[in-house]
Amino acid sequence: MAGHAALGGISPGKDIRDRLILALYAQLKAERDTREALEYVIRKGAISPEVLEAIAADPIPGAAEADIAAVDKIVSMDRTKTQGRHQEERAQ
Repeated sequence: MAGHAALGGISPGKDIRDRLILALYAQLKAERDTREALEYVIRKGAISPEVLEAIAADPIPGAAEADIAAVDKIVSMDRTKTQGRHQEERAQ
């Protein structure tokens, strides 16, 4: 995933939510490309049953625990920032 950090021209200084959305998009696109490639080789008979068994026995999780923790942290930071803005607005 680190290889996609500069995808779309989003620099590290941009909103962290924009970077998260871009990272999730890149992950979904990679998974879609992998699935299409796998479907193609299965249709062409270019993959052995042993390889298919290995793929089925060791699936890649949709989201790793580290990914979930990172999203939770981002959501928490956003909530804190939003609450701070609301408190400032009420004080005015």
